Amino acid sequence: MKFKAFLTCMAVIFLAEISAVIWFFGTADNGLQDSVEVNTAVQSVTSDWENIAAHKNVTGLDYTVLDRDGNVLFKTKQGLSESVNEAVINRDTILDIETTEGVSGKIIIHSESSQRLSETKKETAAVIVLAAVVQLVMCTAYSVYIDRAVIKPFKKLEDFAESVAGGNLDIPLKMDRGNIFGAFTESFDIMRSELKKARIAEAKANASKKELVAKLSHDIRTPVASIKAASEVGAAISENEKSRQNYTRIIHKADQINTLVTNLFAATLEELQQLTVEPADMKSSELSDMLADADYFHYAEIPAVPECLIYADKLRLQQVFDNIFANSYKYANTKINVEILLKDGRLSVKIEDFGGGVPSEEVPILKEKFKRGKNSENIEGAGLGLYISDCFMKEMGGELVIENGRNGLAAEILIKLSGTI
Repeated sequence: MKFKAFLTCMAVIFLAEISAVIWFFGTADNGLQDSVEVNTAVQSVTSDWENIAAHKNVTGLDYTVLDRDGNVLFKTKQGLSESVNEAVINRDTILDIETTEGVSGKIIIHSESSQRLSETKKETAAVIVLAAVVQLVMCTAYSVYIDRAVIKPFKKLEDFAESVAGGNLDIPLKMDRGNIFGAFTESFDIMRSELKKARIAEAKANASKKELVAKLSHDIRTPVASIKAASEVGAAISENEKSRQNYTRIIHKADQINTLVTNLFAATLEELQQLTVEPADMKSSELSDMLADADYFHYAEIPAVPECLIYADKLRLQQVFDNIFANSYKYANTKINVEILLKDGRLSVKIEDFGGGVPSEEVPILKEKFKRGKNSENIEGAGLGLYISDCFMKEMGGELVIENGRNGLAAEILIKLSGTI
């Protein structure tokens, strides 16, 4: 409403200025004299020409009478033009006085157009200056209003948004119904309140989740401990070397499960970056046992490992191998080919099944969270194994490359060598 009132007032003032200009141009040249009185004055002077000294003005006009030589013979009042040149300057009317002897003189009829023009100019200028002053005052007042009602409230909203973005949800935004941002102010503060409630609810949910994980961890440790104990007994009394090796692997896997369960106290799958990865120097020869532990179905032949010193977290690297072999068992269930060699300053462990691979367009998404190929339909899984493995390899300074190989899906684990940048 205030903005409409301001525009209305400015429009009225503008129209007043336009009207003043139109009035000025309409009256500037309105100095025309009454032709009847002009003729009367000329005839009166002509009739009295022989005794001009006794001439009397019978009109309402002021004039000066000159003879043929330009001498003043008569004038109705002081201050009138006394020569033709002066009359021209003053825009007076100059007419000849004709008698029986011809043009005997001239009559200069005084014109008030110059005076009227000057007065009109002054009046028009006064109107325009007054309108300009009013406009200046209104614009200044409206600028102050805009600053108070728009700019300052908007700056408050900007500062409030920065505060909310910074995580400060405790300071409310003062609502001012007197400016156009009043409704927005209220909406922003409602948003802040709702965000605070959502954050509190999220914190409670996280606390509940951690509590649930802690309970599940405790429940998982109990049967794992029983499995480990039974396997230790089985390994001790076993007379068959192959059975003893299998029991030993079960014990190793039980220890690994116990370690992983412990990690659940510190992080969840959504907080994967909180899982600690602590790479250290280790001998490449240790990879043989790690790959054998991962290949518990014995689908692969583990080749000789080049002698070198690698930089990795043994627990996390074991998880990477476990995830890749488990995926091969689950989705291909074929024999597995393993190649190990030094490549571009890193140790490459390439694991490939014979399942034919996946469509090429699916390869890039296999390392994404909760993404699986079309061949995973009706097969239990969450789509997290390769995602977790990729995260672990990056944390160890290595790389996980997934591609279609010659016979099936190939996973190449590139392990950083110790001492390399």
